[in-house]
Amino acid sequence: MREGAHPGRIAVYPAQNVPQDRAAGPCDPVHGVPPSGGSGRKITTREPIIQESERPEPEGFEPEATRRDADVAESSRANRGWWDRNADEYQVDHGTFLGDDRFVWGPEGLDEVEAELLGPPEDLKGKEVLEIGAGAAQCARWLAAQGARPVALDLSHRQLQHALRIGGSFPLVCADAGALPFADDSFDLACSAYGALPFVADPRLVLSEVRRVLRPGGRFVFSVTHPIRWAFPDEPGPEGLSVSASYFDRTPYVEQDERGGAVYVEHHRTLGDRVRDIVATGFRLVDLVEPEWPAWNSSEWGGWSPLRGSLIPGTAVFVCERD
Repeated sequence: MREGAHPGRIAVYPAQNVPQDRAAGPCDPVHGVPPSGGSGRKITTREPIIQESERPEPEGFEPEATRRDADVAESSRANRGWWDRNADEYQVDHGTFLGDDRFVWGPEGLDEVEAELLGPPEDLKGKEVLEIGAGAAQCARWLAAQGARPVALDLSHRQLQHALRIGGSFPLVCADAGALPFADDSFDLACSAYGALPFVADPRLVLSEVRRVLRPGGRFVFSVTHPIRWAFPDEPGPEGLSVSASYFDRTPYVEQDERGGAVYVEHHRTLGDRVRDIVATGFRLVDLVEPEWPAWNSSEWGGWSPLRGSLIPGTAVFVCERD
């Protein structure tokens, strides 16, 4: 019997190790509705972080940035480690913008409340929803507030510890998006706001897994960095407005240690690549949203800024359905 995920516990599965127990139904302890009861201690992401990070960077360590190939295993290993080491800083830096129970699709601040890309909020009640790359599970928490039955999945155990810190009455699962530990036809909806897809070497593997666990007619909505951004420097100011690289260069961006081992990997797919990946894995693309930068948003987030956002898109949101 596998250990189930429930409030106060994170179910952990090895990266790229698909459990044999896929015959379990959608209400098994791993991804079914957790025991009823309190939603856990409600605190803010701005409070002091939980215990010291378990894998600090070596003192003085500065990774080398390069462009080179990185396969599925190396990408998964590097990004699990990177997010475990940097989850605390990420939640401190972006927790205020993300909130504890808000569903935003990207740095522009496109909110699911207005966008309704998963459907009208009133229609979410009772729906079983998988959030992939959930981080501290802000989106899953919002979904739960609408009456949905979410499961929050992330590669990083440290990110999910922050989900525990904030609280919630839904399952947390630590697993690789390319090997989802769920039975076929388990979920009505799936979503991913900048989770998994930008960091995997084989996006079709992830898309195929998501389609497998969705029920017929299910919808998968995911957001990623807009592909055009790869042609520009990752800078929020004027220096980020001039093309510096080929849009068609799919070579991954890699940060590596002194031995040449990857410690962070991000993969580029052109807009056409994304569409072909979606169609090849059996989804139907029903919408492609390119959020405009709103006047109210004065935030800078890495290379995203009001200056750049007023001129070029920063996020692409793909709305897909399984027939």
